[in-house]
Amino acid sequence: MKLLVDADGCPVIAETLKIARDYGVPVLLICDTSHSFSKYDAEVLTVSKGADSADFALVNRLDAGDVVVTQDYGLAALCLAKRAIPLNQDGVVFTEDNIDAFLLARHTARKIRNAGGKLKGPSKRTAEQDKTFSETLKALLKQL
Repeated sequence: MKLLVDADGCPVIAETLKIARDYGVPVLLICDTSHSFSKYDAEVLTVSKGADSADFALVNRLDAGDVVVTQDYGLAALCLAKRAIPLNQDGVVFTEDNIDAFLLARHTARKIRNAGGKLKGPSKRTAEQDKTFSETLKALLKQL
């Protein structure tokens, strides 16, 4: 089992690496060329910048039972199809039971934006969100 991180824009990289180190789980950070993660003590894969290039690189390296940290619902759905365990930065584990609702929300938001509508952006990240993410990741790793 390994832990893969969709590292482009991921706010919980430091927490993920610390927990993975504590549990002895190898980590692969995947990003495109617009990001640099050389300061982290983990394997880093940098792919060409392009639509979903980091996502496809991640999916191609997945094995069943791997844990994936991502905030991308589409990528989470692909991970579920490969029997991996996707987790978002707020500690929500994506499952076959909830992924359709997330994908529908994404689709609806895109339709609103394409029609010229505006949506409120995300709130400032809180320490409580980091704590929830960390607790969920630890619980997942204990189970596996």
